Amino acid sequence: MSDRTILHSDCNSFYASVELLHHPELRGKPIAVGGDSEKRHGIVLTADYTAKKFGVKTGMALWQARQVCPEITFLPPRMDHYLRFSRMAQEIYADYTDLSEPFGCDESWLDVTDSVSIKGDGLRIAAEISNSVKSELGITVSIGVSFNKIFAKLGSDYKKPDAITTIYRDEYKDKVWKLPVKDLLYVGRSANAKLTKLGIGTIGELARTDTRILEGHLGKMGLILWSFANGQDDSPVKVENTHAPIKSIGNSTTTPKDLENDEEVKIVLYTLAESVAARLRENGFRCQVVEISVRDNELLSFTRQRKIRSASNITKEIAEEAFRLFKENYNWRKPIRSIGIRGADLVTDNFWEQLDLFQNIEVREKQKKMDTAVDEVRRRFGFYSIQRGLMFQDRALSAVNAKEDHKVHPLAYFG
Repeated sequence: MSDRTILHSDCNSFYASVELLHHPELRGKPIAVGGDSEKRHGIVLTADYTAKKFGVKTGMALWQARQVCPEITFLPPRMDHYLRFSRMAQEIYADYTDLSEPFGCDESWLDVTDSVSIKGDGLRIAAEISNSVKSELGITVSIGVSFNKIFAKLGSDYKKPDAITTIYRDEYKDKVWKLPVKDLLYVGRSANAKLTKLGIGTIGELARTDTRILEGHLGKMGLILWSFANGQDDSPVKVENTHAPIKSIGNSTTTPKDLENDEEVKIVLYTLAESVAARLRENGFRCQVVEISVRDNELLSFTRQRKIRSASNITKEIAEEAFRLFKENYNWRKPIRSIGIRGADLVTDNFWEQLDLFQNIEVREKQKKMDTAVDEVRRRFGFYSIQRGLMFQDRALSAVNAKEDHKVHPLAYFG
């Protein structure tokens, strides 16, 4: 049986690259996408390569980035722009395969095995994808070409930016085994520390270590990492259009006054649900889990979540589930200072699931159409052009900035 042909495409400094398309005057100058530099909080989400040369790194606090690069310009993240470019990149990938699995909104695995006989070998396909992304989207990608997902990702990390690296079966020992073990996918800080104590510093040393030793110190994960190091990854690339490129979308707020009763909480939850559900619909996602976070005025907090009956981006369903979670878990010993909603375990609108016999499908369809109509009105005339009657019970509480504040979280490899 011949090897598969797997690509891993990684958009270089993705957020920063998209921002530079909108800010051409900043090209050649160090920039980073991150939090609010005026309020001195937040971290660097992405830095461009000019900033990286000064030592600016992803995850660095903004004030630290300013210390190593005084001339840096910080730009606020605009996730909707990045998701739009992510979708356009997926459309390019779809010309070569329907086996396209996102790994965050800027990376994807592609199984192009069935396209090789028509489009050429993996290297040629990678070159075509790279040229298409560059000419159509104005950004660059680094692509790894290999016979499994793990080595394909290593290949995309091997050389950046705008590069293509092959790691075939007959060359992986020369290219991969000399790399630091921390470069291997799923070797986090804890695993790297344990491997270092065992005297394992490279992927090759990991590959040659007795599996009994690895299992004794790292458990089952030790065996998985040994398999990865030896090229024994047969995990499939999932079919496109079913799994979302991000893990969750959420919104939270510190309320203008402490909340003291259920009705006040309901107003804020519906306002936040409007934001979360609109973001889900806007990007073609549905959530399978609803989560709430609550913090009282003494800063004690908790989170609760629940899997819902059917994946949803319907405002009413998300808000009502959030309110049920709140009622079941809060006893009003203290007033509430802040509250949040998160839609998690996201799938795309193309995700199929078994219909629930006890749900009214016609009612759900009407609610979806109503939400879509409300989205269009708000798009044309502003968020406050159409409101639920509930919002008029307390205009201060319903005036949360529901559109701009939201969070997204990358997709994990396992699970």
